[in-house]
Amino acid sequence: MTLANKLPNSKNCFACGMENPIGLKLQMYADPQTEGGVVCEYTVPKVYEGYPGIVHGGVISTIMDEAVSRVFMLQDHNRFMYTARLTTKYRKHVPVEQPLRITGIAVKDRGRVAEARAAIYDASGELLAEGEALMVALPAEDLNGVSLDELGWRVYADTE
Repeated sequence: MTLANKLPNSKNCFACGMENPIGLKLQMYADPQTEGGVVCEYTVPKVYEGYPGIVHGGVISTIMDEAVSRVFMLQDHNRFMYTARLTTKYRKHVPVEQPLRITGIAVKDRGRVAEARAAIYDASGELLAEGEALMVALPAEDLNGVSLDELGWRVYADTE
């Protein structure tokens, strides 16, 4: 994956905040294999463990929540959507400290309301978890007075 395909991150977001000391620091990219999709290669640290060796279910949902919201930023990096509903299906245990591939894809986009899907795979490509989401566009007035620069909303180099 290249920096040219990388989507912006923020400073403080729990999922994508690059300066959040307890955050996941997920870095999403436009998926070159799926038109309109995003992808993230990630290894969940042990600190997010639920049962021994297994990622906590809330963290799994958080990862998929980030993926479904990001598909709508592919064309407009400042198009913010929030999750109105996320249905998560846990197919197998998601292991900590193992490489994972997270994907997201748009299903329907009606402007203010949209639908997307996310999935988490292990290194061999086995499906571990999947989610479907109903997304709603953040009203423009909710961003009035918000400086995206102050939020750190930008593409971070891989070395940062």
